[in-house]
Amino acid sequence: MLAAILTLSGLGASANDGVYYVNGNHLVPVQETDIALTREVLTIGLGDDGFASVDVQYELFNRGAAKTVVMGFEASAPYNDTVAFCPQGIHPYIADFTVCMNGEELTYMNAVVKAEHGVDCDFRPLSLKEWKAYGEVKMRDGEDLPHNALLYSAQRDSLTPFAYAYYFVARFQPGRNTVHHTYRYRMSYGIGRTFEVPYWLKPAMRWANGQIDDFTLRIKASNTAKHFFLADSLFSASAFAVTEGSGKMRKAKEWDVGCTEFTLRNGTVEWHAQNFKPRADMTIQSAECINYDHFVLGTFYDRSDAYQPGSFMLEIDKIADHERILENLPYAHRGYVFKDRKLRKYFSQFWWYMPDADYQPSTADFTPREQKLVTEHR
Repeated sequence: MLAAILTLSGLGASANDGVYYVNGNHLVPVQETDIALTREVLTIGLGDDGFASVDVQYELFNRGAAKTVVMGFEASAPYNDTVAFCPQGIHPYIADFTVCMNGEELTYMNAVVKAEHGVDCDFRPLSLKEWKAYGEVKMRDGEDLPHNALLYSAQRDSLTPFAYAYYFVARFQPGRNTVHHTYRYRMSYGIGRTFEVPYWLKPAMRWANGQIDDFTLRIKASNTAKHFFLADSLFSASAFAVTEGSGKMRKAKEWDVGCTEFTLRNGTVEWHAQNFKPRADMTIQSAECINYDHFVLGTFYDRSDAYQPGSFMLEIDKIADHERILENLPYAHRGYVFKDRKLRKYFSQFWWYMPDADYQPSTADFTPREQKLVTEHR
């Protein structure tokens, strides 16, 4: 799932689902010795409402006798956000969590645990009688705590990062077992990022085989268009492919780091690998930073009503006929083939523009922000 500390609003979590034992009110990650992760299909959907959706399907093989383990993940507290701390362990930006094992819907539980960023095996018990949230205590100099991703203990006079844990009891039969769960969460954003979707893959290494035997990643932009990139370091073993809708990809660099840049419209991009040993975690990032060296109106465009980086509107007054360009941006994003020669030439320079001869112009699916673009600049 997610994992980030961003400038404006961020949340983090660890997934794939790891395996744990429960000690009091916390989860202790362990190395499973009998159960192997044989197949995973991870689908991440990018929406215009500021949310991403996760649908993850596992096949696990129990090589021993029937046994019960705890599965789950820890979702770091939002950073630089004013949302209240939840002592019940329910993350304020995760919704619609479901889990099903071997065709049976399971009940999941929540807890507040200590989270050491970057440390896989240190989720210690937190007594909420001792540890208090941001806004409930003051530091000795009278200042508020730095942000609400920390808890404070007066007894210890110390701070600790914490996480919201989601976990469930998984009863494994001998042989093949399936686990399927879904959830939605608010995407992170920040300076120079319209959206950022981190997802921790390394917990998959806790299963008996120390890998995912058969791994498929799908990133979907359903009923929208998205422009994003992934670092190459994790995905060098095989190639991406557009499997649905319209889309394309190319090699690029983000701050001199090699990456693959994608543009999708009502489409899906897929990556598949055998014997996948994730030694790093994944982050899906909006692609505007790739284009910081050419500040042209429309270089990066996103339909969502979420935060939009300054580069989108930078030096707008210097661009000829910019009012007309703004009015037509939403149509270009849907692939409209402009009859006007100047507009056609202008939008054709952008890599995300994918002409669609079948598209008939309509404002029916415009977001509120796009409606405003059209009406204000008409």
